[in-house]
Amino acid sequence: MTGFENFGKQRNVEDDAKMECGVCWHVYDPAEGDSVWQIPPGTPFTALPEDWRCPNCDAAQSRFMRLGENE
Repeated sequence: MTGFENFGKQRNVEDDAKMECGVCWHVYDPAEGDSVWQIPPGTPFTALPEDWRCPNCDAAQSRFMRLGENE
């Protein structure tokens, strides 16, 4: 494995947690949703469709980390 840990679908993330792509640093903010994928505001990261990918670089959900985590 490279230096980036593959987190998988994170189920223990708070509904309002912002998630950051480990590839391009795009931030998914549940308060904003995702206009590219037509995800309405208020949708938690854990409730995104299984096929949702980073709207900026097409990275899988497993490449996202909770913003502010130092683990």
